[in-house]
Amino acid sequence: MITLLQIDASPRQFSPEPQPHQSVSRRIAHHFVSEIEKNTKINNLIVRDLAVNPPPFIDIGWISESFSDEKKSDQTSSLAISDELIAEVEAADIIVISSPMYNYGMPAVLKAWFDQVIRINKTFSFDSEKEPPIEPILSGKIVILCTSSGEYSFGKGESQAHKNHLGAHIEQLSPYLGADHFHEIASEYQEFKDERHDQSLESAINKAKALAHQYAK
Repeated sequence: MITLLQIDASPRQFSPEPQPHQSVSRRIAHHFVSEIEKNTKINNLIVRDLAVNPPPFIDIGWISESFSDEKKSDQTSSLAISDELIAEVEAADIIVISSPMYNYGMPAVLKAWFDQVIRINKTFSFDSEKEPPIEPILSGKIVILCTSSGEYSFGKGESQAHKNHLGAHIEQLSPYLGADHFHEIASEYQEFKDERHDQSLESAINKAKALAHQYAK
């Protein structure tokens, strides 16, 4: 049995029933989760729709309290939402993140989620005497990133890989979610609306299903 945390960042939704203007990244994540459910028991499926319930940006209250030893009540704490989001990450065995590529990076709502979750003494430690001084606290998790982009060739070793500040950024952050394994599944050519996009999406869905079989317990 596994606990799966699904983080969706696209403002577009997805339904298995054909509808116009559906999210490609959510579609890929849907196939991964559905395939996992066919092959193993999901003890707990936690879904965070960041487009519907966007996390707040970090403010001065968050910073002050995060670096203070003084604890406030849940009603007054600036860290209450952060604590809730971190608890979901801590509980998860697999974290599935679906996100479009915006301006070669992640949407603001997804960055806000990471900023709430990656927190000193919660998901990383800091020791000025060590090299490197920052180390992850959590471990043993799998992070699957499902992405969509209007352009193409953003994969490692490809011609536009240097512009991929979505996958590369999240891969760099994934250890602070406790990831021992990170996978990016990308669908490209969305703006072209031709057979290249169809083929890229089909390939991404097949990769998602294959990964689901790999990690089914």
